[in-house]
Amino acid sequence: MNRRLFLKSSALIGCSAAAHPLLNSIAFASAPGENRLVVIILRGAMDGLDAFQPYGDPNLRALRRTISTGPEDGAHDLDGFFALHPALSPLLPLWRSGEMGFAPAVSTPYRDKRSHFDGQDMLEAGTGTDLGEGSQRDGWLNRLLQQMPGVQSETAYAVGVEEMRILSGEAPSMSWAPELRLELSPQAQMLLERVYHDDPLFQAAGAQAMEIASMEIGGEKEEGGPTRDARALARFAADRLNQETRIASFSLPGWDSHARQPQVISRALERLADAILTLRDGLGRNWSRTTVLAMTEFGRTVRENGSGGTDHGTGGAMLMAGGAVRGGKALGRWPGLGEGDLYAGRDLMPVRDIRAYAAWALRDLFDVPRDLLETAVFPGLDMGGNPRILA
Repeated sequence: MNRRLFLKSSALIGCSAAAHPLLNSIAFASAPGENRLVVIILRGAMDGLDAFQPYGDPNLRALRRTISTGPEDGAHDLDGFFALHPALSPLLPLWRSGEMGFAPAVSTPYRDKRSHFDGQDMLEAGTGTDLGEGSQRDGWLNRLLQQMPGVQSETAYAVGVEEMRILSGEAPSMSWAPELRLELSPQAQMLLERVYHDDPLFQAAGAQAMEIASMEIGGEKEEGGPTRDARALARFAADRLNQETRIASFSLPGWDSHARQPQVISRALERLADAILTLRDGLGRNWSRTTVLAMTEFGRTVRENGSGGTDHGTGGAMLMAGGAVRGGKALGRWPGLGEGDLYAGRDLMPVRDIRAYAAWALRDLFDVPRDLLETAVFPGLDMGGNPRILA
């Protein structure tokens, strides 16, 4: 079987290097300059009150019985008011060096329906309205690419069973989503290695994808399949960012914690910490020019439910990391957890649009004009004052 026939039979003709069949839910684009942006979508609604625990609020402990509420439960004090979830302890050195921060009580304009699908669509579309019939369906990173002079799509690509809406739009991008997960036997891997051996476009990506397929985490392959492994996605992203790529986005699932939240969120937070530290290690000196934004579709209820978990809420939290960020602090105002402070009597009240933080990061990283950010990239957004995410 020759290479052309093999690729044609595999439906891979025309794919770029990032379109290797073992890569999943990851997108890239190149941009002028040396600053780098990584957007991580946390699918499933991360509980910001658990990741960054406001133990200084006197109402927190009464609202949560089995969920950690501060240093007394093993969380790490950050500033005398917030504590870091124990599963994020590997990121404490970043906090102390000013390379990690967070914004509590943030959300998109999405309200009340609390649907994962709609919430994620609005987060990635970057719009301020529900995505109804005839509304804007492209993603905010794609619209950013259309507004940045000199930007060329390098490998704007989503690979896997789910679309990365954040990169959908008129700027060139592609996607490839197999109906079934591709599991390769050792013989198939050897065949792919021979197919890609003399092809400069596919050779490096193919070798990395083979590493992803065979990688073991903690002595054994992570449950759920290696293509979703956070370290593998981050390692591949770092490699591309060390070359011409300047913007990357991928998603990490597993944040829906209706029951047994301590176990569910601990695993998810560990994966997030792994991804961030893998990016740092892989980027090397380029870490100093990198900003990582970890965003989720909405928060969770302030009250613990009867299953030891939390339900879909409103206000959440956004994590930011990187050598370019001004970390070591919580950004924004705390709304409080008193009965009269809650949204709809059940959720953390959002005090700032999460899109404003992303917009200011884009303004300071890539010098995108504010008027374009508030109209073309994030339609209808009022960015407000600069929270000064970047150092």
